[in-house]
Amino acid sequence: MRVRMEAHPFATAPVDSPALESLPVEPLLTSEFDADPGGVYTRLRRTYGPVAPVGLMGVPVWLVLDYREVLEVLRNESVWRRDVRYWRARSQGRLPADWPLLAGYEVRQTMFMDDEEHLAARHTHHSALRPFQDGHTPQGWELRATVARYADELIGMLAAESGTVGFADLGAQYTRPLLLMVTTKLFGCPVELGDELVMDLWRMLDGGPDAGPATGRALGAMTRLAAHRRARPGDDLTSYMLLADPGLSDEQLGRELFMNAVYLNDITGNMVLNTLLEVLRGNATVRRSLSAGQLGETVNRAALVNPPVANMCFRFAARDVALGNFWIRGGDIVSPSAAAAHGDLMAIGASHLVGSAVSTRAHLGWGAGPHQCPSAARELGGMIVSTAVGRIFDHLEKAELTLPADQLPWRSGPVVRGLRLLPVRYELSGRGVGQGGGVDMGVGVGVGGGFGEGAGVTGEDGRVKGLLGALRRLMFGGR
Repeated sequence: MRVRMEAHPFATAPVDSPALESLPVEPLLTSEFDADPGGVYTRLRRTYGPVAPVGLMGVPVWLVLDYREVLEVLRNESVWRRDVRYWRARSQGRLPADWPLLAGYEVRQTMFMDDEEHLAARHTHHSALRPFQDGHTPQGWELRATVARYADELIGMLAAESGTVGFADLGAQYTRPLLLMVTTKLFGCPVELGDELVMDLWRMLDGGPDAGPATGRALGAMTRLAAHRRARPGDDLTSYMLLADPGLSDEQLGRELFMNAVYLNDITGNMVLNTLLEVLRGNATVRRSLSAGQLGETVNRAALVNPPVANMCFRFAARDVALGNFWIRGGDIVSPSAAAAHGDLMAIGASHLVGSAVSTRAHLGWGAGPHQCPSAARELGGMIVSTAVGRIFDHLEKAELTLPADQLPWRSGPVVRGLRLLPVRYELSGRGVGQGGGVDMGVGVGVGGGFGEGAGVTGEDGRVKGLLGALRRLMFGGR
C-alpha cells in the first residue's frame, strides 16, 4: 500500500541548501563512539549544530542532538512521521539490500503507525494493560507481588549457588532472568521464555548481520503465543489484547507482543541496570533520592544520566522543514538522540535544573509526544524497575563493582547503549532473603552496616531496611 505524502502549501528547501545524500558523512558507529558516545555527540554538535549528518551502517541519517530539537521531532507528528513507508530512500530502492536495521522497521506494529491507526492501536494497548496498572485490582496486585517474589527467588539462588558472600553479574544472574520471568507471567506464556529470546532482541536492535533471522524467530515465537492464547484465553496481557480488539489476527497480535517484549526485556532491563550502576558508582544525586526512599525519583535521575534508549526510533519528514542549521527534505530519515539531548539538557541546566526533582521528569526514557509509552505501560514499567532495584538493595549488606566504571563493557549500537554485564562483589544479609539488612554501597567507600533513623521503610520485624538507612548515614550524616 502506498502512503500518500500530504499536500503542503509550506516552504520548500532552498535550491542551494545541501541535501542529505550530497553531504560527506562520517560513520557514527566507530570505536570512538563505543568508548565515548558523549564525546562524539559533543564534537558533532560543535561541528554542525543541533542536527548533524552521519552515516549509519552505510546509510546517511540526520542525527538530532539538542534537547529542544529532539522534543520538536518527538512532539510534532504532522511533520515527523513514524511510518517507514514515508522514507524516500526506501521507496526509491536506494537502501542496501541487507541493511540490518530495516528488519525491525518492516514489522508493522503500533510503534510504526501514525494518526488514527496509531491511536486505535494505543487504545487497545491501554485497555489491555489497565487491569495490571492499578495495584488495587487483583491482576495489578498479583503482578506486583509476583515481580517482588521473582526478585527474591533470584537473590535466593545467588545465596544458594555462591553463598552469602561472592561475585555475581547482576545482568545475567538477576536483571535478564527477572525480566524474562515477568514477561512469561504477563504474556501468559505456557513455558518459560528462554535467554535466546533476549539475544534475538539484542541482535535486532544492534543491527548485527543476523538481525533479519533474529527478528523472524522472535516474531514467530510471539505469533505462536497469540494462537495459543486465542485457543486458551487466560488472565494475561495477550488475552486482554484479544478482548480489547477481537479483530486482531495471530500475526498482528504477534507483532504487538514482539514490540512489548522489546520494551519489557531490553529497554526496561537497561533502565534497571543503569539505575543499579549509578548507585554502585557513587552518583550522589541518585544515592540521595534512594536514601530518601524515593525509588521513582532514583530511576528518573539515573535515566537522565544514562537513558535506556540512546537513539530513539527513526522519524521521516513528511515535508521540507528547517531543523537546526539544515533543511530536511520530505522523506529524509531522522534519528532523535535521547542520550545527546540529555547531555545538552544537563549542560544547559547544570546546577539548578538537573539537581531538582522536577527537572528529572524531563528525561526521555519513556519517549515524548504522541508516540511516548502509553501511561499504563509507563506506570507498569516504572513499577518493575523500582521493584527490581529496591529488592536487590534490600538484601545486600555490601556491594561494589569489580571493574572500574569506565571499563565496564557496553553494547553501543545504533539504538541502545546497554551494559553487557554488571559484575559485583556482594554480601547478602545473614538474616535471609526478604528480611533486609545493613548495606555498604561504596565502590571503595565504606558505609557501615548499621541502620539509620527515619529512612521510612521497615521490614516485617520493624527494623529499617538496610540500604536506605545506610545511604542516609552516608548522605545526611546519620539524620
